[in-house]
Amino acid sequence: MTAAEPIGTGIRPRTPIHLWIVGVLALLWNFMGAFDYLATQMELEFYMSHFSEEQLAHFYGFPKWAVSAWAFAVWGALVGSIGLLLRRSWSVWAFGISLAGLVITSIYNLGLSDGAKMMGTGEMIFTVAIWAIAVFLLWYSKQQAKAGVLV
Repeated sequence: MTAAEPIGTGIRPRTPIHLWIVGVLALLWNFMGAFDYLATQMELEFYMSHFSEEQLAHFYGFPKWAVSAWAFAVWGALVGSIGLLLRRSWSVWAFGISLAGLVITSIYNLGLSDGAKMMGTGEMIFTVAIWAIAVFLLWYSKQQAKAGVLV
């Protein structure tokens, strides 16, 4: 298929190398987020011992709706990453659900709780990175779906 050939001709374009790069990096990144979620929810000592008592109280004090939003953010992103590697258009929806979960989680963390007070410069930069990557993955998956790479 040439770049000028219209989408919908029944010919699926080759998987661009950048999709594999973005997909694998997204999967690794989102695996870290999934591990963080699980380790926090399971209160794994080896992981949680790095946090202060104040931070632990904050994490363990999340209301159920904020934990649910966090789950949608994390698992939506992981599913979206897998969908990207499988070249499935539903990855756009998964990344959209993930971003919606991130919005709700951020509202709780930064506005409705003391989460922002506990953030240093490093944590704030990391939060910005999470947002940038989430927005990028949604945009990227939409572009790949539009180009016919995701079906």
